[in-house]
Amino acid sequence: MRIKTIVRLLTIIMALCLWTNSLAKTAHQESTQNNNQITEGVPETEDDGIEDIGLQPGDEAPKFALRTTEGDYQILSKWSGERLSRPASQPIRHVVIASFFATWCAPCMKELPHLQNLYEKYMGKDIKFFLIDITESTRSVEGYENSPKAGPFLKKKGITIPILIDIYGMAKKNYGVTTLPRLFVIDKYRKIQLTKRGFREGEDFEGELAAMIDKLLMEGNEE
Repeated sequence: MRIKTIVRLLTIIMALCLWTNSLAKTAHQESTQNNNQITEGVPETEDDGIEDIGLQPGDEAPKFALRTTEGDYQILSKWSGERLSRPASQPIRHVVIASFFATWCAPCMKELPHLQNLYEKYMGKDIKFFLIDITESTRSVEGYENSPKAGPFLKKKGITIPILIDIYGMAKKNYGVTTLPRLFVIDKYRKIQLTKRGFREGEDFEGELAAMIDKLLMEGNEE
């Protein structure tokens, strides 16, 4: 009887160990899946590696001059900076929201509707929203060759925020964009005030950005 009892106890202990290992494996898989939903890496091409330079609030935002889907150009220093590049035609400093994305990036597609809501909310205010598209600069990477073009793709989704094409990947390199989406809130004097890596479902994305935008819009346009 004693031997049978011991065998039963050992059987129960082994079953519990297998069950615990199974739970741990499942939890790890779920955690990995959740992390993959948050961020997507920017693939490196053979001749253009990307390094995260760690831009933080208080740092000066790197300048950019990027072509829009309409064929003209948007220059950061036209809207934000100590000295604007075109003060005669555009003398008012603006807050700038710039989010790097690609059409192959699933978390980006989750962020975009929230940015669209903010874009519509602050339309007519001293603020510019830009979506910086890196799709073209990653098209040579295996698996991304047939990614849809940003303009038509986002239009079907109801996204009307201006799109800037980072065709050579210079902006993503200058901003150290190694994950997508990557968002920067830039004040009227070209200082970064907020950065966000990836998109996390369940956070108050719009509330956080709106609070920062309201604060920055209160800053005067000192000449």
